[in-house]
Amino acid sequence: MLSYRYTLRETTQNLQRNLQLATATIITVGVSLTMFGGFSLFQTAVDGATKRWADGIEFVIWMNVDTTEEADKHIRRMLENSPEIADWHYKDQEETYKEFKEIVAGNEEILDIVEQEILPPSYRVAPIDNDVDIVQELGDQFKGQPGVRTVTFAGEAIRDIQDLAQRSGRVLFIGSVILLGASTLLILNTLAIAISNRQREIEIMRIVGATKWFIRLPFMLEGLVQGVLGAAIAMVSNMLLRTYVIDRFGQTDAIQLLSGFKVSDAALLRTNLTVLIIAVIVSVIGSGFAVTIYLDDDN
Repeated sequence: MLSYRYTLRETTQNLQRNLQLATATIITVGVSLTMFGGFSLFQTAVDGATKRWADGIEFVIWMNVDTTEEADKHIRRMLENSPEIADWHYKDQEETYKEFKEIVAGNEEILDIVEQEILPPSYRVAPIDNDVDIVQELGDQFKGQPGVRTVTFAGEAIRDIQDLAQRSGRVLFIGSVILLGASTLLILNTLAIAISNRQREIEIMRIVGATKWFIRLPFMLEGLVQGVLGAAIAMVSNMLLRTYVIDRFGQTDAIQLLSGFKVSDAALLRTNLTVLIIAVIVSVIGSGFAVTIYLDDDN
């Protein structure tokens, strides 16, 4: 019969005995999972920012909310008569509001203050030729036209953002995998030292008939605690990353293309749950190997 009080006491004492190594392990786990979480959050934010530019759309003509029917028809004639435009799609205020809600999903504070009536309708335009200079020249033709509020371009800027996100993501992902491997080895090494320090006690417990799991459990729980504490560091870091970095990008007026660069509460929760699951897996693997190698071999 396992004693939970005994298990918790032994786990705490083991952590205290190897405090420096345990701390190093927790920090390593935390850093590796923070890198993984950062990769996941930035990828989510980039997907949100570039969502409106899917299907080959290279620029958006934003109309004024109070655009007259005559001005709107003029823009439609320009679009229909241009041989350089492959396709275009009109989004009214209702569609724009639906898109807006998808982009800022989870940010109830923003949804509470933004109403459908203040969002402008728009034309999403896909040119035949996606060359940046040609798209810029084509979009400039609509600037200053009656009823046009502004023209926003995607082109090379969006591709650069996606490319940078992919490159950065690969670096963060590879770095997190390497550090997670190091974390697993650190957990294994920490438990190996803990087992070695208590070898005489373990032998006595075996002599008096203690079960294998009675001996194993405090060490495995020690590894789990290290992993979970590391995950806690990463989860707090992810929340700070969203609040002080990612959300600041989305709020800037200087880069209109990043207006959708946000991470919803749901996406943050999914990332943090994934981080916690990975931490548990890493700690179970490390502690499992440790007790198998350094306890079972002595049977």
